[in-house]
Amino acid sequence: MISESANILDLIQAQYPQLAEPELQQEIAEFGKLMHFKAGEIMMDYGSYIRFVPLVVKGAIRVTREDPDEGRELLLYFLEPGEACSISFTCCMMNKKSEIRTEAEEDTTIIAVPIRHVDDWLTRYQSWKNFVMTTYDRKIIDLVRVIDSIAFQNLDKRMLEYLRKRVSATGNRVISATHQDLANDLNVTREAVSRLLKNLEKEGIVKLGRNQLLFKK
Repeated sequence: MISESANILDLIQAQYPQLAEPELQQEIAEFGKLMHFKAGEIMMDYGSYIRFVPLVVKGAIRVTREDPDEGRELLLYFLEPGEACSISFTCCMMNKKSEIRTEAEEDTTIIAVPIRHVDDWLTRYQSWKNFVMTTYDRKIIDLVRVIDSIAFQNLDKRMLEYLRKRVSATGNRVISATHQDLANDLNVTREAVSRLLKNLEKEGIVKLGRNQLLFKK
């Protein structure tokens, strides 16, 4: 029977080849822990202390931010296999409470890296430092795109970009979500989403079903 550490080592080499030093790979295999989450399960919630950095090896994670006054949520980005959450790096190294929620978009497996190793590896392994900085860079770009879409794009363009991101994150063109779920992610009203989806269906871009839709393009 393959041990968990050996399994983690194989996953790191397959999904995170940029973490190149064999010693780093061995330490991740030794100290990391495989964790499995069902679709819809909350992995980390607002106000909690982050105890580990998730390295995604299967599935997808949605990362959201809550409006503290109105209680509404805004989708920030998705995490796919081979990625990590830049905000979790910050919270780990500064011992801050989480200002985000992470939720399994589908059945998801991660390697949980304990926070005590995150900062230590920055000074010991160049590939880990590069990985952390690259993660920051990519997710900052994602956040800028979210701001741009809210400030400058029409809702129809925002919806199409949102659907493309969900399909890219999961590899599945069937999106299981209510109109209210989509409205929450886009920070708009359910009525606006329903009108837009009906128009997109007429154009042949989506096919609507009960609590799900097929994104054709």
